[in-house]
Amino acid sequence: MKTEIIQTLTANFESYANKSENGVEFWLARDLQGLLGYEKWDNFLNVIEKAKTACEVSKHNVSDHFADAGKKVLIG
Repeated sequence: MKTEIIQTLTANFESYANKSENGVEFWLARDLQGLLGYEKWDNFLNVIEKAKTACEVSKHNVSDHFADAGKKVLIG
């Protein structure tokens, strides 16, 4: 992959980063869903579950990498 493409993809990914009050960066799954090209939430949810399994298999604490969080939706 060309360096320019990698830099563009990285910048795009980083633009979706959020920061906690303590300055910790995090990304919301709903934001990453579209960024990674998943149109349906159910399909992306399967990917998240596989990633959690990979954490467990590699002896990493899932809760250190995946926080169950909800995003509030404005209702008009």
